[in-house]
Amino acid sequence: MSKATFDPTLYNKSNNEPFNQVLDKHLSRRNFVKSGLGLSAMTAFASVGLTACGSDDTPVTKPVDPVTPLPPTKSTAKLNFTSVAGSRLDAVVVPEGYTAQVLAPWGTPLNAKAAPWKSDGSNTADDQANSVGMHHDGMHFFPLNDTGNDGLLCINHEYIDEVALHPAGQTFDPTSGLRTIIDEVRKEINAHGVSVVRIKLVNNQWEVVSNDNHNRRFTGATVMDISGPLAYSSLLETRYSPDGSQARGTLNNCGNGYTPWGTYLTCEENWPGYFANRGTLTAEQNRIGISKTSTRYGWDDLAGHDEERLDEFARFDVTPKGASAQDDYRNEANGHGYIVEIDPFNPTSRAVKRTALGRFRHEGCTFGKLTEGKPVVFYSGHDSQFEYLYKFVSAAAWDAKDADSSNRIQTGDKYMNEGTLYAAKFNANGGGVWLPLTLDSQTTDGKTLGNTFASLAEIILNTAGAADLVGATPMDRPEWCAVDPFTGSIYLTLTNNSKRTETNPANPRLKNHFGHIIRWDESDKDTEFTWDIFVFGSPSDGNAETNLSGLTDLNQFASPDGLAFDQRGILWVQTDNGAKEVAEETNDQMLAIVPSTLVDGQEKQLGVTADNQMELKRFFVGPNDCEVTGFAISPDYTSVFANIQHPGNWPYSSNAAEKTPAGTTLRPRAATVVIRKLDGKEVAV
Repeated sequence: MSKATFDPTLYNKSNNEPFNQVLDKHLSRRNFVKSGLGLSAMTAFASVGLTACGSDDTPVTKPVDPVTPLPPTKSTAKLNFTSVAGSRLDAVVVPEGYTAQVLAPWGTPLNAKAAPWKSDGSNTADDQANSVGMHHDGMHFFPLNDTGNDGLLCINHEYIDEVALHPAGQTFDPTSGLRTIIDEVRKEINAHGVSVVRIKLVNNQWEVVSNDNHNRRFTGATVMDISGPLAYSSLLETRYSPDGSQARGTLNNCGNGYTPWGTYLTCEENWPGYFANRGTLTAEQNRIGISKTSTRYGWDDLAGHDEERLDEFARFDVTPKGASAQDDYRNEANGHGYIVEIDPFNPTSRAVKRTALGRFRHEGCTFGKLTEGKPVVFYSGHDSQFEYLYKFVSAAAWDAKDADSSNRIQTGDKYMNEGTLYAAKFNANGGGVWLPLTLDSQTTDGKTLGNTFASLAEIILNTAGAADLVGATPMDRPEWCAVDPFTGSIYLTLTNNSKRTETNPANPRLKNHFGHIIRWDESDKDTEFTWDIFVFGSPSDGNAETNLSGLTDLNQFASPDGLAFDQRGILWVQTDNGAKEVAEETNDQMLAIVPSTLVDGQEKQLGVTADNQMELKRFFVGPNDCEVTGFAISPDYTSVFANIQHPGNWPYSSNAAEKTPAGTTLRPRAATVVIRKLDGKEVAV
């Protein structure tokens, strides 16, 4: 999530025990249990899978002791680069022996319909509809050949910089204060969404293949299908889609994922700010954060304009105005807040919003370790303060033949339209339960969700409200998930939360300015898991209660955000720094570590401690003012792709590491950076 679109409002009004209180109990319990054995508290909580003592929690469902996982297999990868120093430059920093190339920056034409990007910001809305969008975020690389030197890069575009997008920022009527220029608003809508870009490696440089038929844009106005429980629901009826089968556009696309059958998943995060209900907010609108006064960019200012097409601007005002939902756009926002599936290989396919996976501020979507004959599992975090972690378990069992499906969207229908959505509850004993969000699920007051919601569609529409009622654990902005390909352990970034009033085992610091990464292992039952903290963010000079992982100048970080494993077992951690103590030392960054190799003498997985922190290495530092986000890697591991969002005064040239000369002011462009070794061999090892 970009700090520019972060909403600090606390929408969770439940009394559910937050994760910080659970974590405090967890740490206290481990200290007590291990003190008689002479082990330090740090060692105690860093080991996953220890048998827990009895719990004093009172969860909705029966508490479970941690399930000891099977001894993990290990990656053979060994990081073979020197951790780079922190940097505060209008340039990127990579290890010695590496290069950094700027690829597909905002405004890069995808076809002949778009004029070349103009440094004065004067490109039109039509240009933008046929060019790479703004503020790159999550992404994935889909190879088109066995060697992996030709493929499709899918890139999210989270939001816009109004000043950079237009020659002199947005235009407003001096009297009314309303937007006045149709093309400006359309350009902003077109700068959102997703780009599918064909790229090829030519003479050790990646190039955008212009005019390729795979190149396409999904924008804030692109028509998309609705699937799952909300498809054809009266809850999605609008004047544009009377049968509730379609939605227009995808907005605030932050984190991402992909599927085992070869499709891209883009996640709608801070979408509520694009809509306003100037009447009476519904329960779900209140819970998710729809405004009562104004939309984020004022797109609805131009509602009723003579040049407006099919209510393209009026739809952002979701105030009921007609006799029924088919007469206005009261349900327009109900078509947003989902995981959106895209088939990048089929340029004629339509994107599909997968409502069964829940409706909230999705940060990412990651599938669990696949097992033939078992359901497919997807994890997603709700990136707001005191919000929840979710998983979706498909009704269909995984068939490995579907990995080679030629009808990828139909395969998505099979695994993503029917299943059970769960919210996580963490217990202080190091165990946890997944609470199903179904009509017969028990709530904390002894009733069921069926007493509040009339249908599964209503539960999905207000996913967070349903999770409140069953007693899920509020967390510190749960963001991206990643699954270790060797152990199957799942990792989740918890960025930060300065609004805590108490601590708990999963959130142990009262004012969590620095964030941490949590790890858990699933049991054989869909409803049980074990958890612990993998690493705590901190400045290197943090005190003993802050720098719990013993970080140094070469790996200090704050606000972990983007998270991804490559198939070699290397975990890549990206930051969206929200702590001045670290920001004063370095710009946002990307670090690497191989978690499966961190084990004790009994082959139990360890977290990062002062004893092994040197295994966490800083690989990359972004330019001033940016967020480092989005990760992809070529199948031969020779090219790492990372996105630079909202840089301040960058890039100066195609060499991402070239510093912008002093006194030179650029129109900043978000871009993908490709990192390669000079010798062309695998990165990082």
